[in-house]
Amino acid sequence: MSDPGRPSIGMLRWDGTGSALAQLEVLPGNVVHPQTFAFPVLHRRVPGANFRTVVSHPDPRVLEASILAARELEAEGVRAITTSCGFNVIFQEELSGAVSVPVFTSSLLQVPMVSAMLRDDQAVGILTADAPSLTSRHLGKAGIGPGVPARIAGIGDRGEFARVRDDPGAALDGERFVGEVLEHARELVRCHPEVGAFVLECTDLPPASAEIRRVTGLPVFDIVTLVNMVHEALSGAGWKRIS
Repeated sequence: MSDPGRPSIGMLRWDGTGSALAQLEVLPGNVVHPQTFAFPVLHRRVPGANFRTVVSHPDPRVLEASILAARELEAEGVRAITTSCGFNVIFQEELSGAVSVPVFTSSLLQVPMVSAMLRDDQAVGILTADAPSLTSRHLGKAGIGPGVPARIAGIGDRGEFARVRDDPGAALDGERFVGEVLEHARELVRCHPEVGAFVLECTDLPPASAEIRRVTGLPVFDIVTLVNMVHEALSGAGWKRIS
């Protein structure tokens, strides 16, 4: 039986060194922000994990370090493990096969479920940190095959995200960042009116989720909705009979 005082969710995080991207973590709603979840999450840094070694050039050495970190989290009692970057989906099979607890590396795992909720003439809109790096191999690892209609847009080609990614000395304008993510979502709907729901790949994007819902009127799924769902499945009290 699990310890009710111990976090049920563990999170593999980038090593956090030498990147201005870490400033995004201070925005409420970011997956690693301490107030994002109403329950504790046990974090573990993965040495060598960063934008290059996970997103643009997945490194087998990072996978090896991630497996070690996942096993440490399992040994500390977590009952499921997630990550702080949706591109870790490239390691989904290896990580889930290395431990005995469920592993959900990416919000992209929600895409097939969301697609099944929509009409046949609708598609899932995916917002990602880096569209050129999101390959068919990544999508396949998440179960997103040819039968799952998806429209993908990247946020990393311009604006605040690109600036803090590329310039270690850049200072983030958080309000502008959220506004730019919202504009990417609106642009995706304008170009593809068949989009019936959003899934946000990047774990830095949930601070914009509420605005995307408000402005587009569409459901928005992200890493926060997925973590909350898994936590409820593990630790929720369930229904109670009303006497």
